[in-house]
Amino acid sequence: MDIRLSQCFIAVDDHDKALAFYRDVLGLEVLNDVGFEGMRWVTVGAPSQPGVEIVLEPPLANPNASQADKQAMAELLAKGMLHGVIFSTDDCDATFEHIRASGAEVLQEPIDQPYGVRDCAFRDPAGNMLRFTQRRG
Repeated sequence: MDIRLSQCFIAVDDHDKALAFYRDVLGLEVLNDVGFEGMRWVTVGAPSQPGVEIVLEPPLANPNASQADKQAMAELLAKGMLHGVIFSTDDCDATFEHIRASGAEVLQEPIDQPYGVRDCAFRDPAGNMLRFTQRRG
């Protein structure tokens, strides 16, 4: 059996702001940007990982969700309480400087972790925590 990651999801509250960050700052390619039943399906991916898509979606895209649930998820997103994403990089310090120069909110400057990586962390425009790790070796 051969199982591979195909798609993962990042909650965003504004597709245009998210695209400006994920495409223009991080350098991911826009793979899809289409309207569908009143929603917008946007996916991005790294050129070095063809076949893996990150779906940028509203915090609760389920059409059957109640308005109260949608509001609760939007509030959690605004607080940065939803799960983050970890990206790998060949140069944590250069990645940090590039992203910091964009004005992104810094959560952690580059540091060597005891579990074998050097990493840093930011918030994306929606409040998600993004970590960027470089394996030490």
